[in-house]
Amino acid sequence: MAKLKITQVKSTIGRSYRQCRVIESLGLGKINRTVVHDDTPTIRGMITKTQHLITVEEVK
Repeated sequence: MAKLKITQVKSTIGRSYRQCRVIESLGLGKINRTVVHDDTPTIRGMITKTQHLITVEEVK
C-alpha cells in the first residue's frame, strides 16, 4: 500500500472547528510537523478538507 507524507504548512488559527479537528486527527497541530499515513479513502477525505493548510507527498 502506498504511503503519504503529510506536512502542515499553515496555521489553524482562525479556521473552522472542523478543520482544526481534522488537522489534529491527522496527527498534526504545529507548522512544519510531518506524519506518514497509509493512502486510504479516509485519509484522502481528510486531505481534501484541509488541502489549503497542508502539503502531501507520496512516499515509496
